[in-house]
Formats: sequence, C-alpha cells, structure tokens
Amino acid sequence: MADANAGVFGQLQQSLGSVIELLRVRLALLGTELGLEKQRFASALLWGAMALLSLTVAAVLFCGFVILLLWEGYRLAAVGVLALLFLAGGLWLLQAAKRCLSAESNLFSVSLAELDRDRASFTSTASHDIR
Repeated sequence: MADANAGVFGQLQQSLGSVIELLRVRLALLGTELGLEKQRFASALLWGAMALLSLTVAAVLFCGFVILLLWEGYRLAAVGVLALLFLAGGLWLLQAAKRCLSAESNLFSVSLAELDRDRASFTSTASHDIR
C-alpha cells in the first residue's frame, strides 16, 4: 500500500512540477510580449513627436507665407481662415486619437491563446482520465 501511495504522490509531484514549468514558460511569454509592446509604443511615440515637431514648423512657416503674401489687403482674413483651418484639423485629429484609444488592443493575445490551449488540453486529459 505504501508503494501505491508513493506512486500516486510521485505522480502528483511530477504533475505539479509540469504545471509550475508551464506557468513559468507562460509568464516568460507574457514578459516578452510586454517588452515588445513597450518597444513598439516607445518607437511610435518618438516618431509621432518628430512628426509633430516637423508639422508645427511647417504650419508656422505656411501661415507666415500666406500672411506676408496677403499683407496689403487681406491679412486679417488670411489669419482668420488659417486659424479656422487649423482648428478644424485639430478637432479632426483629436477625434482620430479618441478612436485609436478606444479601439480594442491585442496586447497579450498570444499568451491568452496559449493559456486557452493549455486549459483545453488539461480539460480533455481530465475527461480521458475519468473514463
């Protein structure tokens, strides 16, 4: 009887070791995904900041050009029209940013898929063991 208990205990230890190793691998995958997402976000933030700086300089130069071009008779109208155009563009960009932030993220999708596969394999193994 002691051998049977030792065999069951040994199998339980082996199963527990397998589960712990599986969790360790899944956590490592989760960490890798988090690192990749952090790199992607930092890169996008850097490119976005450079683009914003470039567009700001271009907008200032464009406004100066139009105002100087229409200096004699229509400078106030030019400033007003340019201000309205930039206001409309800014509102449109704000709406686009809100849409991007409200879109569903696929962060950790690979980890979640692997955990679903693991759960399915344990469920099917458990149902075979019961029979």
